[in-house]
Amino acid sequence: CEILSSLPLQMSLYFNVYFFPFWWLVTVAILYLKYPALSDYYKFILVTIMILVSLTELIRLYLGYVGNLLEKVPELAGFWLLTLLPQLPVILFLLFNEGLKIHSLERAVHIIFAAFLTFQVVAAFFALKRMVNTLAARFRLTEFHRLEEQRPGPGAP
Repeated sequence: CEILSSLPLQMSLYFNVYFFPFWWLVTVAILYLKYPALSDYYKFILVTIMILVSLTELIRLYLGYVGNLLEKVPELAGFWLLTLLPQLPVILFLLFNEGLKIHSLERAVHIIFAAFLTFQVVAAFFALKRMVNTLAARFRLTEFHRLEEQRPGPGAP
């Protein structure tokens, strides 16, 4: 039985689990420092983003671990979608929107986080593709064997 989980993806998830609290602390500390200088709508956007990213990241990392290690396609697909849709665009918004008055430390941690997310999107895509193809082949073989068992013998009427 071939192992379908992706080692590069798992290593990335492992390091991301340790990097995320650091990213969160740096981002919240810098948000606290620059909060009075921001306009009202950027204040609202940044607080909303921090809540959204925090909740999504916990769910995303859990789905990534379960989907990759236990070779579960729905969980890994959920991880891939949560990485691709809310997380990556939000981090890119935090990284490239100059209206947020980005600090250099903040830019550095956002670049690292964006690199994690980009790598995980690519690695999860290939892991998903491999898992789906292998599971589909297993399903076809199982169906073929089941049909072979139901087929009457050569001398039967």
